[in-house]
Amino acid sequence: MSTTKQETRRAAQLQADSPWPHVRLAETDRLEAFSDGVLSITMTLLVAEIVRPDHASGQLLEKLAAQWASYIAFLASFCYAAVIWLNHRAVFARVRYCDRSLHLANLFLLLTSALIPFPTAILSAAIQSGNEFDARVAVTLYAGIAGSMCLAWLVVFHVLSIHPYLLEDGVGPDFFPKERFRAWAGVILYAVAGLAGWLSTPRLAMLIFLALPVFYGITSEGLTETRLRLQFGKAHRHAFTKADHKGLRTE
Repeated sequence: MSTTKQETRRAAQLQADSPWPHVRLAETDRLEAFSDGVLSITMTLLVAEIVRPDHASGQLLEKLAAQWASYIAFLASFCYAAVIWLNHRAVFARVRYCDRSLHLANLFLLLTSALIPFPTAILSAAIQSGNEFDARVAVTLYAGIAGSMCLAWLVVFHVLSIHPYLLEDGVGPDFFPKERFRAWAGVILYAVAGLAGWLSTPRLAMLIFLALPVFYGITSEGLTETRLRLQFGKAHRHAFTKADHKGLRTE
């Protein structure tokens, strides 16, 4: 039996067994595999932005050092793509089924994620040129694309908030509605960064650009999960310290 027929029969069986027969559902395997492929290709192609410098004899080290901004841009783009992958993995670990709206939202997310290396390379080149106006343009471009990516996350979270039948058993009904706050934070802060970079100084925008991926990396499992981990870690440290003091008193 061909793969297409197998998938068709599998989808038909899934539809027949679904408690929501009016909704066309599919499992997440293909969506996750496709998304992983897009993100892995994006991360692999980042190194193409680092060019081999032309140099005279004895000047290789100097030319390599002159490209420092390209190395930072590569590292920043790779880390940002890695944060996107971590967040994507955490989201779809809580998703059991996909429908058309989630497929479309995920494609929008992949589009904006694949674009992230482009404004990063532009920003790197603008910093190296030392031109203030070019830096303002580059900062605004980066803020626009990164803000669009956060908007794509907002769409994904919204779809999962209003379609609870897509979620795994045990996922709280308030989990993805709360996640929308994370996405809104990115949309708003990237807009602020773009305005600040254009109207004031690109340095303020750069601080926001550096801080947001760190925030999204720390909270990749979700705001709720991150808060629970922090509380558990605090309680665990307190219990360990108390037991340690008790042991010292016994001795």
